[in-house]
Amino acid sequence: MKTINETNSQKEENEKIDWSIKNFEIGKPLGKGKFGRVYVAREIKSKYVVALKVIFKEQIEKYKIHHQLRREMEIQSSLKHPNILRLYGWFHDNERIFLILEYAHGGELYTLLRQNGFLSETQAATYIASLTQALTYCHEKNVIHRDIKPENLLLDHEGRLKIADFGWSVQSRSKRHTMCGTLDYLAPEMVENKAHDYAVDNWTLGILCYEFLYGAPPFEAESQADTFRRIMKVELSFPSTPSVSAEAKNLISRLLVKDSSKRLSLQKIMEHPWIIKNANPTGTCN
Repeated sequence: MKTINETNSQKEENEKIDWSIKNFEIGKPLGKGKFGRVYVAREIKSKYVVALKVIFKEQIEKYKIHHQLRREMEIQSSLKHPNILRLYGWFHDNERIFLILEYAHGGELYTLLRQNGFLSETQAATYIASLTQALTYCHEKNVIHRDIKPENLLLDHEGRLKIADFGWSVQSRSKRHTMCGTLDYLAPEMVENKAHDYAVDNWTLGILCYEFLYGAPPFEAESQADTFRRIMKVELSFPSTPSVSAEAKNLISRLLVKDSSKRLSLQKIMEHPWIIKNANPTGTCN
C-alpha cells in the first residue's frame, strides 16, 4: 500500500489521499474486540495487504473513549520501528472509524504461547530483546506503553514481534496517576495508586519474561485481591518445571523489583548475559 513508502513526495501524496472503504477489498476476520472487529484487507490499487480495524462510533459514545482513541491513533501513527505495528492512516463513515494497520501474518503471540504451554529460552530472549528495543524507542519519544501483554503482541511472517495495541499509552514527560493496564501485569506503584513513570514498562518485561518461560504470569491468583497482594509483596517464586536457566531467573528477579528506580534499565537488559547468549540478533523466531 502506498502509505508505507518513505520518500517525502510519496508521504505528501499519501497525506492527501482521501481514504474510504471503496479503496479496499475486505477479507477474513482476524479478531473481535469490545469496540469492533479487525479484518484482513487489500488496497485495490496497489494490491498491498493490510489489517483493517473497524470501530463502531456507537461503542465509542457508549464507553466514552473518544479521547483515548484519538490519543492511541496519534501515538501509534507517529511511531516507526520494526517492532511496532504501523498505523498507516484512518478514515470514517457515518457509523464506523477504520484504522489502516500493518498486517501481521503470524497472529497473536498469546496464541503461540497457549499452543506450546511455554517458550524456549531462545524464543523468550529474542522476544524480550525485541520488546526492549521497541520500548527504548518509545521511551525516547516520552511514550509509556502501560499495557504490554501477549494479546497485544503480534508476529509477522518471519516471526518478528510487533507491539500492536497502544490503547493505554500516554506521551508524557511527567509522572502519571491513572491506574490502567491488565491485572496480572500491573506494577506495584499502579496497584498502590502511586505516581508512575516509564519504569512500569520495565516491570512488565519481567512479568512477560516469566510468562514466556513458565506459561503463566508470576503473581496470578484466584482473586483480584490476592493478585494485588502478591504484586505488592513481590511474592516471586520459580517452579522447578519447566527447567529454566539461572541467568533467565536473574534477569526476571532484577526487573520485578518493587522500587521502580532500582529495576534493571532497558540498556542493561540488552547487555544482560541471558539476552546476549540466547537472543537471535535478527529478531526472528521462525
